[in-house]
Amino acid sequence: MLKGNMVIGQSGGPTAVINQSLVGAILEARQHDAITGILGARHGIAGIMDENFIDLTTQSEEQLEEIALTPAAALGSVRLKPGKAECERVFEVFKKHNVRYFFYIGGNDSAETAYIIAEMAKDEGYDFCTIHLPKTIDNDLKVTDHCPGFASAAKFVALAFMGDDRDNAALGGVKINVVMGRDAGFLTAASALARQAEGQGPHLIYVPECVFDITQFQTDVKRAVAKYGRCVVAVSEGITNHEGKPVMTSGERDSHGNLQLSGTGALGDFLSAKVKEAYGDESVRVRADTFGYLQRSFPAVIATVDAQEARDVGIFGVQHAVSNSTAGSVAIRRISSQPYKSECFITPLSTVAREATSLKAEYMNDSGNDVTQAWLDYVAPLVGDLPKMGIL
Repeated sequence: MLKGNMVIGQSGGPTAVINQSLVGAILEARQHDAITGILGARHGIAGIMDENFIDLTTQSEEQLEEIALTPAAALGSVRLKPGKAECERVFEVFKKHNVRYFFYIGGNDSAETAYIIAEMAKDEGYDFCTIHLPKTIDNDLKVTDHCPGFASAAKFVALAFMGDDRDNAALGGVKINVVMGRDAGFLTAASALARQAEGQGPHLIYVPECVFDITQFQTDVKRAVAKYGRCVVAVSEGITNHEGKPVMTSGERDSHGNLQLSGTGALGDFLSAKVKEAYGDESVRVRADTFGYLQRSFPAVIATVDAQEARDVGIFGVQHAVSNSTAGSVAIRRISSQPYKSECFITPLSTVAREATSLKAEYMNDSGNDVTQAWLDYVAPLVGDLPKMGIL
């Protein structure tokens, strides 16, 4: 059994439940003699290199539970892919502080960072355990059934579309909402949960997994307006054309090579212009919104299953590290959907690092502009109950 201090950090885009994983891991670590101290790294790997730590052994349980219910990364986050020099500095700090356990909460880029550090520990002959605790609203980690953070963001999207659909029904026209999703359309597809009756929006759903054709989009919108007298559109920020390139991007990239997509309202404006173009001289009311960061850290819009599972992965990660000492990523296995039940397990870091998954073909219709019942069966148990919209 390894014995020494542990470091825990948060990385990537925050979520509404990321602090549940943090608090779950902290409180569980306090139960194990093998973990002699708990250090929180400010801003992830950057904080480790700067030795910018918080002593997490002194906070009261009451204070930690308040943190658990608070959205976004309490320790601060970072987007940084460490190179050889950075990793050498990390291990210099770990050795100085007798760190034997490292827990990194994040998505696939964070899993890559954890993998790089775990492999370097092997090369250095340093007795050490690295555990990746999953989170991402994109829901695009491999192996796991779903990711903590996704269900709460999906609930926000569903609620936003419920209200927006009623707004659109009152005034008519075309409304386009751009939802997060660089390479995977899970979050955009969750907008389908907003439908409670025939004719309710979103009427069209476009995800990165399907080729986006501008001409077909214009035709789809006109057909929806002809059928329903209006049209609500859900579209992923990462929709791609026939060449596999994003329809709209700033061209900026982070240290992991990820393109910035919906940092502005450019895609919504572009699609709005294309709808107006399709109608020519006819007067048509077109509006667009980009949900942006609002989706991922919205207080009170937290799915019950999401909060519990986020806590569970933190607890399970610590239990595995202390009992097994082998590196890995915590994943979730769905046991049943009705009633919903799941369990945690460990998968090798190499199966999660960097690589991303996407919506299954069975979740999308043949026209590439909507989702199927199979998708609703998958996502509904995660999001939970939604309010009923009244209609005269």
